Amino acid sequence: MTDNNKNINAFTVLYDEIVDVIYTDCGIKKPFNQEIKDGNHFSNIHKIKAIWDTGATTSVISKDVVKMLELSPIGKIKMFHAFGCDTTMYYAVSIFLPNKVVFPALKVVEGILNDADILIGMDIISMGDFAITSSQGKTKFSFQIPSTHDTDFQKEINKCFNNKKL
Repeated sequence: MTDNNKNINAFTVLYDEIVDVIYTDCGIKKPFNQEIKDGNHFSNIHKIKAIWDTGATTSVISKDVVKMLELSPIGKIKMFHAFGCDTTMYYAVSIFLPNKVVFPALKVVEGILNDADILIGMDIISMGDFAITSSQGKTKFSFQIPSTHDTDFQKEINKCFNNKKL
């Protein structure tokens, strides 16, 4: 690995069927300073379930996660959602995605989550490349950070068909 790509990381999750919700494993703990090289960043991580949502601008944690980590709010924010608008607390946390994709200090809001402990929103998704494919009765989800190339399915198809527009 060269110096130019030493900070590139990615993971892929393959589901055995076509899914309509993307879940992954996730880790969470209180935020840490990325500059401190004490080697303890990967200790005391709580394993939780994440749901990915491109319709959410900000990542959301459940009340259970707030209690589990004994988090103190760093402020209040107005949050818009499907049922209207609420004022909620926000917190700083460290998020650990598969294959050691780490966000050492991310601002998240508290919200109600039914089937997961954290909702991964566009604040994380937009930092990298996010792809979902469905082929042969299976769904494949892949995430890379940072973005390294431009994915354009239309351009790829046109190239395969001798630059003819479909």
